[in-house]
Amino acid sequence: MSVSTTILPLAGVALGSAGTLVGQYLSTRVEARRARFEQASAERGERKEALMEFLSAAQQVELCLDRLSMGEQLEESEKWQHLHTLWLAKKVPELVCTPQVAQAAHDYTLALHALLRGQAAEAGARPKRELRFAFMEAARQELGTASEPLRRDPPAGELSR
Repeated sequence: MSVSTTILPLAGVALGSAGTLVGQYLSTRVEARRARFEQASAERGERKEALMEFLSAAQQVELCLDRLSMGEQLEESEKWQHLHTLWLAKKVPELVCTPQVAQAAHDYTLALHALLRGQAAEAGARPKRELRFAFMEAARQELGTASEPLRRDPPAGELSR
């Protein structure tokens, strides 16, 4: 009888300690998983913001190119302002995105710059539209939304932009 009065309380203490350790272990694992998820979400948000900032600047240059194609005259200062904003916005994906996205942004920026400055495209250079699509696909991969490339063919009769 004295053995059971000694062993049972010790077994209870051992089981209680084991239960506490298992509970702490599981809690720590859940907290670590939550912290990784929150960090990944914050990083994705930062990348998305960088991509949107770049796309906004690129869209302003595209708008200027559309205006020029319709015969409108633009002040040199307006062109330079849009190009400055574009080059600055291009640097943010270089800091927070993968090299593929940074390179696609760089290539697209070079093409927009040349077009807005009225420079002829180099022989063999990819068209602006193709570079835009390449950037968009790289950005979709970056954000984890790409399963397959989007169809990029315009409907019949629509101008390519």
